[in-house]
Amino acid sequence: MSKPIFELVDELPTNNLTVSMLNSLDFVAPGEWKNIVGFVNTIKAVTGETDENLIQAIGERAIYLYNDRSQGYQRAMWLYQTVDRTDKALGAAALANKVGEKVPLLGFLNSLTPKADKAQTIDLCLKLVAELLAFCSINGIPGDSIGDFVASLGEYSGESFIRMVALVCVDGLIPLGSDFINKGLSLLNQTNPQELEQNSTFQNIQDVIPGNNPASKLNFIGESFDSVKGWMNDLVVSRDLTPQKVASQLQNLIEFTGDKLDYLAAFLDVATNYYEHTGTQTLARRLIERAVAEI
Repeated sequence: MSKPIFELVDELPTNNLTVSMLNSLDFVAPGEWKNIVGFVNTIKAVTGETDENLIQAIGERAIYLYNDRSQGYQRAMWLYQTVDRTDKALGAAALANKVGEKVPLLGFLNSLTPKADKAQTIDLCLKLVAELLAFCSINGIPGDSIGDFVASLGEYSGESFIRMVALVCVDGLIPLGSDFINKGLSLLNQTNPQELEQNSTFQNIQDVIPGNNPASKLNFIGESFDSVKGWMNDLVVSRDLTPQKVASQLQNLIEFTGDKLDYLAAFLDVATNYYEHTGTQTLARRLIERAVAEI
């Protein structure tokens, strides 16, 4: 069994490269995300409650709901964690002491391999599918409810919204360019089931992706991406987002030159875990909201 939910929330970092990166994306969604850390803090922030006994009762109910295997909360957490666990060998150790100082990308170039566009597209789509599946798990609806998910995206706020912003900026725009949506769709159409099966993230989460075989799972992944393209495009157009604009916001954290965007993407991939970080926060919020409703 994974760690209890209160421990996961208590152990969230208050400041590291992931947090700094998410803060630097605040320009897309000003004031939308606050890095709330700690289970009790989260209960207070979500409910506005100050009564210690009530806070305790809400916390206990939330923990009970998380532990109930018939609910989908643990699966959602597993998805957020799994889809973010790329090769972090370079990441944690080298960057643990870098908080608050600029990280020079040059020092990591020899240990970074930018992903080919197709591999990057598969990663982007799998993160999106993980979001959809986690959403369905949290809300207790079937995993193929693409329509419900797309409808809910318009309501996304806080940590859920900043996670999708980061997905578009860090996994879409920076590695694949301004036209990442069309490029992604076209590359996905050229992907065969064998290529999908070689992807390590797919290997880890394939059992929960709807479909009877890799070909039908690939189909579902394509359908999911296609259904979210309108939302992603609106975000890009309404905020006037470009790879250069996003990269320039990240230059406060990372020293790099403009022609190294593919390396920047690879670096952020191994050095940050924004899906797991914000996913933990989303899950805590949902559990607390439900616990309050049930008390």
